[in-house]
Amino acid sequence: MNIFRLAGDMTHLLSILVLLLKIYATKSCSGISRKTQELYAIVFLARYLDLFTDFISVYNTFMKVVFIASSLAIVWCMRVHPMVRRSYDKEIDTFRYYFLIAASFVLALVLHEKFTFQEIFWAFSIYLEAVAILPQLVMLQRSGNVDNLTGQYVFFLGAYRGFYILNWIYRYLTEPRFTRWIACVSGVVQTALYADFFYYYFISWKNNSKLKLPE
Repeated sequence: MNIFRLAGDMTHLLSILVLLLKIYATKSCSGISRKTQELYAIVFLARYLDLFTDFISVYNTFMKVVFIASSLAIVWCMRVHPMVRRSYDKEIDTFRYYFLIAASFVLALVLHEKFTFQEIFWAFSIYLEAVAILPQLVMLQRSGNVDNLTGQYVFFLGAYRGFYILNWIYRYLTEPRFTRWIACVSGVVQTALYADFFYYYFISWKNNSKLKLPE
């Protein structure tokens, strides 16, 4: 494992911790897209089908369990927890994410590295993760004002993909048989989706002001 992969994993984990902190400390999920969280739960469940069949390392297994458990816990809180679910902004979280799921699965059937059950679902999870943030970004744009913890959550998610791009570049330069082109292309697309958010996040940080996105 290289430093870029580790930094990517840590910022991803940090984004989840920030979101859990927001939910459990404030008993509120205001500003958080439940649809994006459900997409991430699907992503991790589809990607880590090998959890009980392939062992790579204790670290790898631990991270898989953490991502699956945390994503399901967040969805559970937003759907079931009596206090948290009341704060869910259903009126502005209206992105039709079923199209993202369907399109990602069809794309996985067409573009994959191996035509096996696990590889198809791995490709599906990669494609779906690339666009899973869309409901959240659309929701933030509709609401305009973004609270501090929600802004940090989205920022760390974007940073995680940025570090993974550096990880893929490093592996391409140092590993003679690095062929994960699906992850590379999808990662670039996913990172590009954050460009507008990063711009306004930087402006708010520079001016020491509240993060606001144009409607």
